[in-house]
Amino acid sequence: MGAIADIRFVLFGPMYTGNIGSVARAIKTMGYHDLVIVNPPPEFPNNEARQMASAAQDVLAGARIVGTLAEAVAGCGLVVGTTARYFRLGLPELDPRECAAQLLSAARVQPAALVFGPERSGLTNAELDLCHAIAYIPANPDYDSLNLAQAVQVLAYELRMAEPFSRTLPPPESPLARPEDLQLFYDHLERVLLGSGFLDPGNPRHLMRRLRRLFSRARLDSNELNILRGILSSVAPGSGANPEAAAPAGETGAEPPATRRAGGAAP
Repeated sequence: MGAIADIRFVLFGPMYTGNIGSVARAIKTMGYHDLVIVNPPPEFPNNEARQMASAAQDVLAGARIVGTLAEAVAGCGLVVGTTARYFRLGLPELDPRECAAQLLSAARVQPAALVFGPERSGLTNAELDLCHAIAYIPANPDYDSLNLAQAVQVLAYELRMAEPFSRTLPPPESPLARPEDLQLFYDHLERVLLGSGFLDPGNPRHLMRRLRRLFSRARLDSNELNILRGILSSVAPGSGANPEAAAPAGETGAEPPATRRAGGAAP
């Protein structure tokens, strides 16, 4: 039986082409095919990647290459980053089975993403800012060295094992907010907080990172995000227009009518 869930496997900055091929093989064995690679080595694709992919040549050939993590997770709802280090980041920490259950539930409504960092360093704080949660593999504390493909295989296996049960989970009332819409909200929030004097214009990033993580823990859905943006526009009229980015479909930058703001519509 092929996989039914729309799970995206994202490799951020992989260092070795052979590992990319091994990852393609690992996810295909569990029924998954959606592979996105952020900034692979310049020699990719090459014979080493193809050899390590074995019979997963279709997954390797179909892998999308993008330049940023934001591009890689665009259109996704739940985004889970992986880490070999067990430490507090202010994000929910999931073991592989918890991770699989939550990804499969979210993927019933929109794509969900599982992000893996570079082999040597893993994901940085800035990259984890785009994630709603982190997943860790509780390996032997005296020797927890898993290579990239092994880590992908463990999590893909847990997804495979949990997938039949995901059909009985009720879908959420509203899909999770997409990363690109969350970024527009964070930009909007920063403009309002700077305008109110709450943020220090000389160093707004520290507090904004804490606010990002607060909202990441909340896992805002699309309706909730619209409500929050409506509140910001009500408090600071005109703040919804972003001079540095094109407005998304349906967002003109004009203030919505009072009746729409009361219902929580985004500007």
